[in-house]
Amino acid sequence: MKIRDIVQTALITAAIIVLGMIPPIPLGFIPVPIVMQNLGIMLAGIVLGAKKGTIAVSMFLLLAFLGFPVLSGGQAGPAVFIGPTAGYLLGWLITPAMMAYGLSRPIVSRSWGQLMVIWITAVLIVDAIGSFWLSVVTPISLTGSLMSNLTFIPGDSIKVFAVYLVGVRMKALTTTPVIK
Repeated sequence: MKIRDIVQTALITAAIIVLGMIPPIPLGFIPVPIVMQNLGIMLAGIVLGAKKGTIAVSMFLLLAFLGFPVLSGGQAGPAVFIGPTAGYLLGWLITPAMMAYGLSRPIVSRSWGQLMVIWITAVLIVDAIGSFWLSVVTPISLTGSLMSNLTFIPGDSIKVFAVYLVGVRMKALTTTPVIK
């Protein structure tokens, strides 16, 4: 990796951590809060692509596993990776690769197609994985877990649109040389 790649990866990892400083919003009926960190996960997929994006998310999750309070609400440690939110964390790990693969398809050249790829990979698939795991570690049924996750769809859809607008501009900045 070039120095530029390392710096970009570290900056996106830092952005994910900073987004975790925004307090989570607990819902009460599901042990998974509304968080802003998924914006950073989406940004990793758009700006960095599959390899560097997955490295950025992996670094972030490794810090959380090691006990650094980088997850929303200051959560950290190995217990988080077997708790109710573990499925979402796994979904976050695979999001950049899935997103980059989807965005690289020729059929997704228009902005609506790109928005749909981001939405499907960063919202629907992450929520499906999270719902499945939630049903495994809590008394909530899979159907109940999936239904509860519908609460996240409107806010996450707004996040997808926002991160798309920011991500496209950031991607343009990272691919053109600063000094000519």
